[in-house]
Amino acid sequence: MKKILVTGANGQLGRAVNKELAGKTDYELVNTDVVDMDGIIKTDITDIDEIMRLFREVKPYAVLNCAAYTAVDKQEEDVDLSYKINAIGPRNLAVASRECGARLIHISTDYVFPGDAKEPYKEFDATGPKSIYGKSKLAGENFVREMAERYFIIRTAWLYGDGKNFVKTMLKLSENHDSVSVVDDQLGNPTSTIELAKAVASLMESDNYGLFHGTCQGITSWADFTEEIFKQAGKNTKVFHVSTKEYQQKNPQAAPRPAYSALENYMFSLTGGYEFADWRDALKVYLETMV
Repeated sequence: MKKILVTGANGQLGRAVNKELAGKTDYELVNTDVVDMDGIIKTDITDIDEIMRLFREVKPYAVLNCAAYTAVDKQEEDVDLSYKINAIGPRNLAVASRECGARLIHISTDYVFPGDAKEPYKEFDATGPKSIYGKSKLAGENFVREMAERYFIIRTAWLYGDGKNFVKTMLKLSENHDSVSVVDDQLGNPTSTIELAKAVASLMESDNYGLFHGTCQGITSWADFTEEIFKQAGKNTKVFHVSTKEYQQKNPQAAPRPAYSALENYMFSLTGGYEFADWRDALKVYLETMV
């Protein structure tokens, strides 16, 4: 039985992967996270010695790195912790994966791009992150490229799943608000962890190593995304469309947000890989099964 080592197993994607691979008799999941919970091995990916001991004991066939520091605004001041988790952590996993002969699947983000494009970013487009989060995630990508022998890097965006996320926040606000104000000048790809977990599973036995974009199909704004959430959930809450500037006047944000960071799943299409669902269809499945 092939052992799949999952870091950040208690996060949204980690939980989705566990559900996707549950019942597959050829895999045994070894779940790790910084939390101490039943069924999860407490692990600090920033500690190279701890990681090497774990890998030598588990001898994983594949490693899925879902662990990340994602508090975008906090990282503008907490720079060292950002690079420690988002860059050094992946480096350690890459080194250990190489030594153990494991394939590494590393999750990255649309924030590695400057966010000023006019059309969706492909995997071959130049990066240029503006935030500490984006810079640290790009550093993590580079470590994986340099130090892992067999790797997949998947950049995703606007992720929601089993845990705290934008969809649940909007639905909670709708319970006691007649209206909400949401920015309409930031465009991207809302992506369900259910879809991303399926894409991850499709790579477990693949030899198409390299960099992939993995998001649900279609592009929308946060405001239009919110309207679709309310529509599908049967909510009557009104959505006021505001600019990023207007929103930040009342809700200051330390980190710059990309105005246009939509991704194109170009490598998946070229290699005949997983085809993601449209973001509206994926949202429907999510609302029916997880909320």
